[in-house]
Amino acid sequence: MINKLADSVEAALADTPDGATVLIGGFGTSGIPDELIDGLIAHGARDLTVVNNNAGNGDTGLAALLKTGRVRKVICSFPRQVDSHVFDGLYRSGALELELVPQGNLAERLRAAGAGIGGFFTPTGYGTELAQGKETRVIDGKGYVFETPIRGDLAMIKAERGDRWGNLTYRKAARNFGPVMAMAARKTVATVHEVAELGELDPETIITPGIHVSKVVRIARTMTRAGGFKAAA
Repeated sequence: MINKLADSVEAALADTPDGATVLIGGFGTSGIPDELIDGLIAHGARDLTVVNNNAGNGDTGLAALLKTGRVRKVICSFPRQVDSHVFDGLYRSGALELELVPQGNLAERLRAAGAGIGGFFTPTGYGTELAQGKETRVIDGKGYVFETPIRGDLAMIKAERGDRWGNLTYRKAARNFGPVMAMAARKTVATVHEVAELGELDPETIITPGIHVSKVVRIARTMTRAGGFKAAA
């Protein structure tokens, strides 16, 4: 019997190795799997490469993970925001490496990994510092840069509902990078607020099929305040 439901976040992340590349869903504070990030902090894995659209907000979530000093490198599109002081301090001190990737390229590099594509040419970044050291071509008179897939050892994503086979649905903008990250990682752990019975999820509404999901953990809903951060108790 296939049953991908994990008893706890701790159990779902227990085999995460040092040196792992971790794909973390989210766009700003929307769809950030905070409980999984906290679980990864508690787990203690270090020398990590983290892939996310941003580089953390405030002092919680991804920022809290960076603050532990266990992240070696960040691959993201928007590392600096008004409240990204944790990343900023680590980067300026030389304690953290950054690979800056345009947002569309980030999504497509993840999708390419999940689709088994060896790479692709894109005009985004051509003629800029982001193209340095990469293969370039002129196709039909237009310049392109060759980009390679981003593969993860672990993807941590936040979904809305799931079943024991790992089929997932999302809530609105919280979907963001979740589907492509689930496809791009060797292991995917997803949190859900509701566990559905098999057959209860309409196949037409399933966004991430269970074949791409390794573990599902049910978490309680948490009240948030403006900006998506957890509200004070």
